[in-house]
Amino acid sequence: MFGDYRYVWQTVKEHFGIVAVLDIALVAVAIYYVLRLLQGTRAVQLIKGLAILGALIVLTGSLHLVTCNWLLKLALLPGVIALLILFQPELRLALEQIGRGSLFGVGLTALHREQITHLVDEVVRGVRQLARDRSGALIAVEREVGLNDVIQTGRRMDSLVSADLLRTIFYPGTPLHDLATVIRGDRIVAAGCLLPLTERRDVRGMLGTRHRAALGLSETTDAVVIVVSEETGGISLAVDGRLYGNLTPDLLRQRLLGILTPAPKRRRLRLRRRRDAA
Repeated sequence: MFGDYRYVWQTVKEHFGIVAVLDIALVAVAIYYVLRLLQGTRAVQLIKGLAILGALIVLTGSLHLVTCNWLLKLALLPGVIALLILFQPELRLALEQIGRGSLFGVGLTALHREQITHLVDEVVRGVRQLARDRSGALIAVEREVGLNDVIQTGRRMDSLVSADLLRTIFYPGTPLHDLATVIRGDRIVAAGCLLPLTERRDVRGMLGTRHRAALGLSETTDAVVIVVSEETGGISLAVDGRLYGNLTPDLLRQRLLGILTPAPKRRRLRLRRRRDAA
């Protein structure tokens, strides 16, 4: 047994010198920085898919599943090409961050239940006032998929979410009232942002620009988008590619809490059998 350990140690010393260790460390640091640069963007989801695909290629290769391995390898190249084509904005943003020297981005904020409740209350209070005044509004709440590419199109902010601040941003006549405001965690991170419009033909003639933008962002990300109609004062909510209209402030609060509040962790109950007395 000890002879095997000595053989392994001797092999490691022969093949893994200082240069090899330095090489591995540099590659690990490069991968780490690339992941940090792409954090908060939609490209992360595709990278996860490519990672799973790579793991399946290794698994099928080790199990000698020749056909499956060949098909998976054929699918890998289109995935890499799709990463380069579909996520050009994220890659451009990453290169810009390298040029500015800002390699470390700000991670997504994880909120507790009390903070989420306070956030929802402030948003709903602001939306209630905006709907009453018939001031159009478009508010995107970031979830798991980052919105850095959307934030890049607007004006950066770093302010706690409050109903008064939302009313100020969307007050008619202000420079930022026509575009979208992005919320990350409990802070407004940007205003005056451009959102992608939905490509669905069945809603083009039925919805205004704000509603189409809200629907478009909810189709490409998991963001929750709130819309206040400037014409009617109606409140709508877009999530997962669906648009829910004619919401009251109370119903909006209920739905936002249901979407944004994390599900409680269920405690595992251990059932013990009782032995009957002999």
